[in-house]
Amino acid sequence: MNTTSNRKTSPFAIRNVRMFVAFRVFFNSRFYYPVFTILFLDFGLTLSQFAVLNAVWAGSIVLMEVPSGALADIWGRRKLLILASVLMIIEMLLLCIVPRGYPRLLFAAFLANRILSGIAEAAASGADEAIAYDSLKTEGQVENWDQVIAMQMRMRSMASIFALAVGAAVYDPVFMQRISDWLGLGIHFTQGITIRIPIFMTLIMAILSLTATVRMVEKDVWSEDTCGPLEHCRASVKEIILKTLDAGKWILVTPFALVIIAAGFLFDGIIRMVITLASQYYRLIEIPEALFGIIGSGMALIGLVIPLISIKMTERFTPRFNLFSLAAVTGVGLFGMSFFKPVYGLIPAVILYSGIYLAGFFVSFYLNHITRSSQRATVLSFKGLSFNLFYGLVGLLYSVLIAALRPHVAATHAGLDAALLENLVFIKSFQWFPWTFLAGFCLFLVFAAFKLKSTAVHKQVRLNR
Repeated sequence: MNTTSNRKTSPFAIRNVRMFVAFRVFFNSRFYYPVFTILFLDFGLTLSQFAVLNAVWAGSIVLMEVPSGALADIWGRRKLLILASVLMIIEMLLLCIVPRGYPRLLFAAFLANRILSGIAEAAASGADEAIAYDSLKTEGQVENWDQVIAMQMRMRSMASIFALAVGAAVYDPVFMQRISDWLGLGIHFTQGITIRIPIFMTLIMAILSLTATVRMVEKDVWSEDTCGPLEHCRASVKEIILKTLDAGKWILVTPFALVIIAAGFLFDGIIRMVITLASQYYRLIEIPEALFGIIGSGMALIGLVIPLISIKMTERFTPRFNLFSLAAVTGVGLFGMSFFKPVYGLIPAVILYSGIYLAGFFVSFYLNHITRSSQRATVLSFKGLSFNLFYGLVGLLYSVLIAALRPHVAATHAGLDAALLENLVFIKSFQWFPWTFLAGFCLFLVFAAFKLKSTAVHKQVRLNR
């Protein structure tokens, strides 16, 4: 194969690749994200109900992650992506029409929304990458996968910037009233009206997502499998279980795949938990709350740059070098943030955000390179499952840490009011993250050294590209 010639051919000339990028952009452009928590509360739900609903959402993803990957490999990736888009439309429609003021009905609607959202996330996970990668493989352009990953990350970042800025703005009735008055629309905006605007905008994204998936074409990439072309496959519960077990066994007996996934959930779980706590961190480094949305958009800009750097790193350096580079970025970000320096604390936060993009790129690049087409979606679903399980474990351990620290902090700082006490507990708990990461990374290195002692794939410069 002429690698140089193929890299000169644009991978975006392939329809499935273009639709993959479009699907990632539309499916993940959620205009309610910048107001996610307060949207639930403003609808009339309690904070405890919000916590329960998020637990249900995470549980739905974990339960459906791997079975959906097996279904994608058996029924077809396109069908699973269409299902994900349809479920997204339904989950958004529920929030568009559910009336406020009826607590039980509200909770039931949001519960259905969270379950459907979790299933949709699981259905999309793995299937979208699998159909794009295998389309490249069919066209003899596998070496262009890094370009595709980079493009979708940049496009998602630009869409995130737009959604974060616009979603927060249209939720504010004061801002919307000013726009209405300036345009002479004669509309009186209240919170009851603006609360649904980000939801309607996300519904439009769901419809566009469905349009992108319908335009995909299923490629005949099952020559490595015993199933045959998609139209001749008849999935059963037994087939799904066997497919899942086969992919799980392959991961366990493929050292490099197991190490990639282990590294991925270590970095993803810890960095994602810190990002979840970002708004409280910004408040404590004296960033005005009015700037949170702008900062979020600024962080998304990192996604425009990091993929370009990641491509060069996978081309020039070994997986081992890239792993230690990622660890250095993550460690510097975590240790820097733990000092809570007013305003300047944004610098290590930017560094840490870079780590989540680097980790996502490296895991996708290396794992897709070594995975067979016939089980790609299932393997990627295992990856998603492990990531979500570890993220949940980190969250659980963090809640235990908070509960353990609070009495000690209260005893040593008697007289503090509740707000100051919570802030101090947060600072003390946050300072555990860098040391936890360091300990986890050391354990990972021991595990990786043991698993890779009989293989040299991790030492190759570009994985035989």
